[in-house]
Amino acid sequence: MATTRPDRLHFTGNDEADALLAEEPIALLIGFVLDQQVSVQKAFSGPLELKRRLGSLDASEIAGADPGELDRIFREKPALHRYPGTMAQRTQDLAAAVASDYDGDAARVWTEAESGADLERRLLDLPGIGPMKARSLIAILTRRFGVRPPGWEDVTPTHPTLGDVDSIEALDAYQAKKRAYKASLKAARAAK
Repeated sequence: MATTRPDRLHFTGNDEADALLAEEPIALLIGFVLDQQVSVQKAFSGPLELKRRLGSLDASEIAGADPGELDRIFREKPALHRYPGTMAQRTQDLAAAVASDYDGDAARVWTEAESGADLERRLLDLPGIGPMKARSLIAILTRRFGVRPPGWEDVTPTHPTLGDVDSIEALDAYQAKKRAYKASLKAARAAK
């Protein structure tokens, strides 16, 4: 499947971190694993800082790293996440899955997907990627990278996601829409 690659994903406001997310597929996946209970900017800056501290984002290296050392790297000031120990483990689990299932090539998760449903399943099979993250990843892959296996329209979300973000201004707008969307879901649950 032919794909395109943007020169950056505008998720952090840091050109180097944003470029890494577009250049290294594992960085994008790690950013999604870290995107929990921290700002989008913090989560997606994490892969660049991890690369600086570890020396690379090679999936096999991360998977084979001593868990205690990886934990230490995540805790080093400033910590890579609000919950560094948990996220070090989740990142290592993700890297192990990419190393074993995709020979260390994270892009194969989407470049070898046979259909939209297969793409969604592949993403959901990755540790640390749940339904909401999978849908947001699908939006990014279809809108920013041109990944469009047959049936991609059936699994691409219609609500605002990071896939809508193509500039730092769009990130601000997305975050406002996300807050409004979550508030509408909460109101709908309360009305039941």
